[in-house]
Amino acid sequence: MNNYLIPANTKKGQLILGLFRPIDLILFGTGIFITLIFLITIQMTSTLITILILLPALVTGFLVVPVPYYHNMLIVISELIEFFKNQRKYEWKGWCIGLGIKKQKHKKIK
Repeated sequence: MNNYLIPANTKKGQLILGLFRPIDLILFGTGIFITLIFLITIQMTSTLITILILLPALVTGFLVVPVPYYHNMLIVISELIEFFKNQRKYEWKGWCIGLGIKKQKHKKIK
């Protein structure tokens, strides 16, 4: 029987800096670019306008921030959409499903 030991970080090796996919960096770069264009063209006269100008960078930054057990929030949101869109019924079978224990029919005692 072959028992292979797979390192826990094999997926991380496929990511840029161990955290990001190329699409994540493109998305974040686009948000930063739009924010820079807004900073150059729009005068910041109030706090609300400043927040609106910084919003593209903040939203894309939130989407690519690393989250435990997922690459980032973009993956979490896409997984949630996939889960609720499919409406599958998931049955838990547990780790003991293959132990060979079968249910016994109970006999009525007279």
